Amino acid sequence: MNSPQLQRGVFLALLAAVTAGFIWILMPFFGAVMWGVAFAIIFTPIYKWLRKKMKGKSTWAAIATLAIALFIVILPLSLIAASLVQEIVLVSQSIRSGEINFAGYFQQILDALPGPVINLLERFNIGDMSSLQNRIAEGAAQGSQAVAAQALTIGQNTFDFLVSFFVMLYLLFFLLRDGAALSAMIRNALPLAKPHTHFLLNKFTTVIRATIKGNVAVAVAQGTIGGLAFWFLGVQGALLWATLMAFLSLLPAVGAALIWGPVALYFLATGHIWQGAVLIFVGVFVIGLVDNILRPLLVGKDTQMPDYIVLMSTIGGMALFGINGFVIGPVIAALFMAVWSLFVASDEPGDPKAPTDA
Repeated sequence: MNSPQLQRGVFLALLAAVTAGFIWILMPFFGAVMWGVAFAIIFTPIYKWLRKKMKGKSTWAAIATLAIALFIVILPLSLIAASLVQEIVLVSQSIRSGEINFAGYFQQILDALPGPVINLLERFNIGDMSSLQNRIAEGAAQGSQAVAAQALTIGQNTFDFLVSFFVMLYLLFFLLRDGAALSAMIRNALPLAKPHTHFLLNKFTTVIRATIKGNVAVAVAQGTIGGLAFWFLGVQGALLWATLMAFLSLLPAVGAALIWGPVALYFLATGHIWQGAVLIFVGVFVIGLVDNILRPLLVGKDTQMPDYIVLMSTIGGMALFGINGFVIGPVIAALFMAVWSLFVASDEPGDPKAPTDA
């Protein structure tokens, strides 16, 4: 009854059970843990440089790195998020009061359309313009109510956010200070050939670093440029639209255009020719170039994934995991490709040879 095989089977079952239990305990802080790990990967080079300058004082180097992360990244994002919540509430109130009237904007576009276009719309059973206009008005009202409710929920969950925020900072400190030892422990604990373990962990860190730095840089650049263009053209709620463009820019190629494109068409259809032309120029030749130049350099080059894989994994990740999915999706896709490349590169099962990680 106490054979080595039975003992090992029981031990492996116990190992799986306690691992699942530990993951279950951490699930309420999933986002905090994920971002703590992500920020630790990004700021580790700065930590190593500071530790060298401080002559090996790991604790003080970790504290200094944490302060840099706090004041350069985290606090500005928190201030932008707070301003965004206020902007969302103001825009939703303007929609409900009729100051922002999407149905009226739609009617202006219809009035500017030539006769053949209207006939074409009627041919596709879109001729009942009043009904379509009412649906747009109802959709805008429902959307504003949903956005306002979400903003209220965010305000009510401030305590949960603060708890997760401090958990992330606490975890980030220890990951910076003890990250090398933890990484070595994981490498030794994984039941894989050492070259495979090294290759997969390097791929994991590379993809996280490239995805966050690349996508965030592109999002900030596109959101800032689009927001400034909207502000210059007098579009109400420029901060909200800038944030939406930054958020949607996480989707390669098509993201920010989903916001500035309809606004440019509205300007052209309602006779505001120079505003529409300026917005199209900025969207195509400035925002578009940011996406076409920065994203391949910062994301695709390091992750070594095609653009369509990045796009599908980002959309799928965000559909399953929310905002965290723009990191989780590409990481899973990269690990999927890495594991299969290991399988293909192996001469036979169990061969420890791994492909070179560029």
